[in-house]
Amino acid sequence: MLTEFTITSFALRNLKRKPLRTAILIAAIAILVSALVFALSFVSRVSSSIRLASERLGADILVVPAGSRGAAEDVLLENKAKSFYMSRDVLGKLKTIKGIDQMTYQTYLTTMQGKCCDVPETVVVAFNQDTDFVVKPWLSEKFGRKLQKGEALVGNESAFNIRVGLVDVDKVLFGNIFKMVGVLDKTGTGLDTALFINDDNLEDIMIKGQTDLKPGQVSIVFLKVKKGMDPYKVAGEIEDAFVDLDTMARKDIGKSIITTLRDINQIFIFTMILISLLSGFLTWAIFSAIANERAREVGIMRAVGAREAHIVMVFLTEVIIVGSIGSIIGIIGGTVLSIVLAKNFAIMKSLPMHLTIMNRLLIACVGFLIGNAICIAGALSPIQKIKKMEPLMAIKKE
Repeated sequence: MLTEFTITSFALRNLKRKPLRTAILIAAIAILVSALVFALSFVSRVSSSIRLASERLGADILVVPAGSRGAAEDVLLENKAKSFYMSRDVLGKLKTIKGIDQMTYQTYLTTMQGKCCDVPETVVVAFNQDTDFVVKPWLSEKFGRKLQKGEALVGNESAFNIRVGLVDVDKVLFGNIFKMVGVLDKTGTGLDTALFINDDNLEDIMIKGQTDLKPGQVSIVFLKVKKGMDPYKVAGEIEDAFVDLDTMARKDIGKSIITTLRDINQIFIFTMILISLLSGFLTWAIFSAIANERAREVGIMRAVGAREAHIVMVFLTEVIIVGSIGSIIGIIGGTVLSIVLAKNFAIMKSLPMHLTIMNRLLIACVGFLIGNAICIAGALSPIQKIKKMEPLMAIKKE
């Protein structure tokens, strides 16, 4: 049975002539795209998590005890249970700084399952509901009223572990029974794994003596500056005035992680350049060999009337088939790699953000385009050379 002759069927038949060589070229493109998809997935997830966390905190400046910037970032960005304290007198000191519009504070307690609490290790956030502007946006729609004494809300990602959702649950926190009365909306920050209580519970918690917290201590102060004020300038004035305090402007949250990420990015970029060069060179070498092998065939095609455009179309179709198959394999491999390795990388396990389907589709499109572009770029020179070959010279070359 005769099959219909098309450029695609002709290109596929040509690729099947040397299956091992075709497989090697596809594997090279697959490795390139796989590394690219993994790198883009890694960097996108880390940078998105940091950007979202800083935007959703709602504060222009964070004030923490001197030397506690890293611990604060661990709590807010990486879901790590850490506690750090300073005197609440800091609130009075900050009122002397010009340019501050709103101020609220939080106190962080860390739970230890089996000792003080019967919940998995997490951060308990005690906040002042009268001054709060950090938790409230995620509290009002979901809960609709203020928390009462002995009540707690569960962060979105902790709800499953504590089995809160359809019914209220009683849990022991630092020797006191709390009723888990609801689940907070997802914030996209490290606070999604925390528990939230009103700060009027702290006195009862300290009476039980199962926490390091002392009376009159807070962990962090969130500041909003007045319209037109530069947060960096206000933060600088605070650090100049009070040596026992550190500040972080919102845009600087996660700065240490971003710096590390920049180094990782450079390693990824350098690796990608090397792999791209290798893939491009391999494509050039293979298609140069293909062009030499098929010089007679091209000469005959030209002799029976094929134009330069037809020759280019045949070879480009082969290149695109190889590039597309390699890119699709690479996209699948890179995506699987990013999901599997994310479970083993500490920085990835603790990130609150996950890539959406749209994120992954966008990364796949970039990988597909770059995989094909590298393949076409490598084959361009041999194709240009063979299309200009005179029919008689091409036939004689054989």
